[in-house]
Amino acid sequence: MRKWQCFFCGFCYDESLGLPEEGIAPGTLWENISQDWICPECGAAKQDFAMIEEN
Repeated sequence: MRKWQCFFCGFCYDESLGLPEEGIAPGTLWENISQDWICPECGAAKQDFAMIEEN
């Protein structure tokens, strides 16, 4: 599972955790989240997120 981070506020979306409070179940892949989804912290668009490379 991957993690995605907002360029603007640093909020992270972790695919393994999902966002149950937003209706996104744990295990939901980034590509399966609606294109009109916005960052719950700052309102940035989905395209304003980048995958975090983990070592």
